[in-house]
Amino acid sequence: MQVSVDRDRCCSSGMCVTNAPEVFDQDGRDSLVRLRQAVVTPDQFEDVRLAAELCPGGAITVTGDEPARAGG
Repeated sequence: MQVSVDRDRCCSSGMCVTNAPEVFDQDGRDSLVRLRQAVVTPDQFEDVRLAAELCPGGAITVTGDEPARAGG
């Protein structure tokens, strides 16, 4: 599973950093989203998916299959 960002669509709300700070950051100059890692681990998936859903600019794209749940 991978994540990408479109800085042109970012409106600097910070929802991405609030929900998945290990994956997203905000640029210190313009507060636009910065990607810290492009490959999402299974443990990070739900947080990244939520960040993408809550992004008001639609700047986050998650691609690939949702990871299988352990024990289920």
